[in-house]
Amino acid sequence: MSTGTGPLQGLRVLELAGEWCAFAGKLLGELGADVVLVEPRAGSPLRRHEPFAGDEPGVERSLWWWHYQSSKRGVALDLDDAGDAEQWRRLFGAVDVVVEGEAPGQLAALGLDHPTVRAGRPELIWVSITPFGRDNPRADEPATDLTLLAGGGPVWSCGYDDHTIAPVRGGGNQALHIAGLHAVAATLVAVLHQRAGGPGQHIDVSMHAAANVTTEAATYHWLVARETVQRQTGRHASHRPTQSLGAFDRDGRPVNTGFPPTQPAGFQAVLDWLQEAGLLEDFPDAVFLRLGIERGGVHLADIASDVEAQAIFGAARDALLLLASRLTGYEFFVGGQRRGLAVGVINAPEEVMEDPHFQATGFPTPVVYEDRGAPVLHAGSGLGFERTPWRISRRAPHLGEHDEEVLGRPFPGG
Repeated sequence: MSTGTGPLQGLRVLELAGEWCAFAGKLLGELGADVVLVEPRAGSPLRRHEPFAGDEPGVERSLWWWHYQSSKRGVALDLDDAGDAEQWRRLFGAVDVVVEGEAPGQLAALGLDHPTVRAGRPELIWVSITPFGRDNPRADEPATDLTLLAGGGPVWSCGYDDHTIAPVRGGGNQALHIAGLHAVAATLVAVLHQRAGGPGQHIDVSMHAAANVTTEAATYHWLVARETVQRQTGRHASHRPTQSLGAFDRDGRPVNTGFPPTQPAGFQAVLDWLQEAGLLEDFPDAVFLRLGIERGGVHLADIASDVEAQAIFGAARDALLLLASRLTGYEFFVGGQRRGLAVGVINAPEEVMEDPHFQATGFPTPVVYEDRGAPVLHAGSGLGFERTPWRISRRAPHLGEHDEEVLGRPFPGG
């Protein structure tokens, strides 16, 4: 029995272990669904993904596996084993959603593809997550997270003002995450449709397309104006250079000043901050912030041609630079956030998990590992919903751990 709680409690999900669909299954499990992960009897190849706990390889020591397979139960079945066929039929008949990312044609050859299975269960929701989609001419092309990010466009938009420096790849399996988020959003809509009396649906997620629609303005600029955006340091890529948002605190630590305010409340917040920091007398351009309040703010469309709007907007930008230069990075971050200003400190990776702000969101999440003597710290959701609890309900399953519980037979050698 699943221990999951949350808005999806009671939803039964079958996931065929694979790299592309692992994150989507994890998210569904953390929203309360009972996710049963099926892997080969010899163990999924994903169990051999580096890095390993203590740098010691082993099928139960992959940190990749620990992270992406948490909040799931696990069973072991071979897709092409005739003796497991009855177990497969039982599983398909007992769930509401199937999530998979198998290579094109593999399931069809075994009679386990979505048209075959859903023919007897039209209410079943089937989610496929593959590099280019099931029916795409490129469906058979090999792909990796990096090639999907590059081909889809995000890599082109990530990097520095200095274009002699190569583009920057987003770390942390971002193509996998982008596709997983799109898959979960579509699955939730399909579940609502199903519960309203509609039939199940086949959700066909193209990782390439998901990455492309996540490029923000880059794709739009090309499709509408045939303009190519350019990489810019620490800010949105654009078809023309924009003003830098980077700065340094009083200790030389990098911070991000965010986008300057354009509305009266924002200008007032900056004025109040300057006053509280004892810097108002050091900033003669405060007169322009007051002017911005008097005229009811400025519109971005006016900044290109309205000299007064340019002065107001520039004063807001310069005020944030002054504040950043006189405060520590964390003081600047907390002070701006408290005033509704989207500024931030740039943490080193090792600092993130100790950051009180991250800790308050529940991002570092201790997960119980009975065989390790102490909880293991996981990266949690980082999101706190008032009415939609989201949590890691259990560690990743050991190989065949829930065979008896789910299938009614013990795992061989277990």
